[in-house]
Amino acid sequence: MSDLHKDENHEVETKEVDTHEETIHEDETPVVESQKEEIQEAENRSAKNKKSKPKLKGFFGMVAAGVVGSVLTMTVIPQTDFFQEYYQPVSSGAVAEASSQGNAVNIVPTSTTNASASVADIVDKTSSAIVGIVNKQQQNNPFSRTSEVVESGSGSGVIFKKTNDEAYIVTNNHVIEGAAEIEVSLHNGEKVGAQLIGADALTDLAVLKIDGKYADNVLSFGDSSTLRAGEQVLAIGNPLGLEFSRTVTQGIVSAVDREISVSTSAGEWDLNVIQTDAAINPGNSGGALINSQGQLIGINSLKISESGVEGLGFAIPSNDVVPIVNEIISSGKISRPYMGVSLASLNEIPSAYYQDLPDDVTGGVMVTYVDPASGAAEAGIKAQDVIVAINDQKVETSNDLRKYLYTEAKVGDEIELKIYREGKLLTEKMTLANNIQAS
Repeated sequence: MSDLHKDENHEVETKEVDTHEETIHEDETPVVESQKEEIQEAENRSAKNKKSKPKLKGFFGMVAAGVVGSVLTMTVIPQTDFFQEYYQPVSSGAVAEASSQGNAVNIVPTSTTNASASVADIVDKTSSAIVGIVNKQQQNNPFSRTSEVVESGSGSGVIFKKTNDEAYIVTNNHVIEGAAEIEVSLHNGEKVGAQLIGADALTDLAVLKIDGKYADNVLSFGDSSTLRAGEQVLAIGNPLGLEFSRTVTQGIVSAVDREISVSTSAGEWDLNVIQTDAAINPGNSGGALINSQGQLIGINSLKISESGVEGLGFAIPSNDVVPIVNEIISSGKISRPYMGVSLASLNEIPSAYYQDLPDDVTGGVMVTYVDPASGAAEAGIKAQDVIVAINDQKVETSNDLRKYLYTEAKVGDEIELKIYREGKLLTEKMTLANNIQAS
């Protein structure tokens, strides 16, 4: 070590000892010579340690500072408004919208404890996602011998999904069935053309697509399985036409898990529905049934309007809607097991056509047509065969057979049919194919 360094150290050490001596003097504590030497040696060792390990001390200091900083970040900073000018909290509406921007639409959990919002607030937040649907069909003009596209009916729809370029609308199949063109009337009165992505007659659901720039709001699907009779609901739609667009009616859930028989273009079907006393009129079809939290929990579908009957409206539950719309968006259709036959219930056919049946056979379905390229044809099923059981499940009507196929079986399954042909009971096996046609 150089003399300069020695002098500096000596000077520093002398100052430290002098200071210590002054402190001791101030405390009026006597110090003998031997104690002074011990103190000086200890301070010399301390000074050497400080010079020999400055990097190690700096390292531990940095680690300690990092730990303290992390603790402050996780505990203190979130309780302050330090980051508020840089990061805004995500609102519940934004979360709901984000849940519908992926490949599939999901059910948003429905709270059973949150306080209900006011009706006016719910309407303000949801009504802009309700649209009018106009079905335009080709019509021949007998005088000019030409055809033109004219409005043939209208209904409602709900915007339930939005991406950067596209917005998706769910409505009823019967609202758009047979349309040559589909027009959507937005909440601001603007009208735009819509593309039909796909439809399903049995569940009475259809999905349309419009340009994403026209969608200012999106409704999230709530969990319809949490609904209870007596809960308040709102129905929003366009009863009696677009001149009454986004009409709001209020009621309660009258019952859940009702089954009602409906006639569709794909045949008879038992539709699972929510029953409500909220007013649902022609034109409301395809509109929204909304719970007290502003979530879409049903698609209004039909109303029993008979003489003396009031307050019976129905909606397709959201938990039934979501898998259908996801499959339509994914593939453009609903795939179901396909037998390849046309059917008619025995109670629809004159008895002269099945005189060979035993007297104890009171129900069943008659095959009226067999697709030559179907599994039924390969299995040897023929027209006028009467099917009385499928996989040992009794069949009384065509609806019974269809319901078993679509709820208990799947594409690729082998099924066993018990049939009567010319008065004889036979058993035939066949493999179910995949086809969009109803059996």
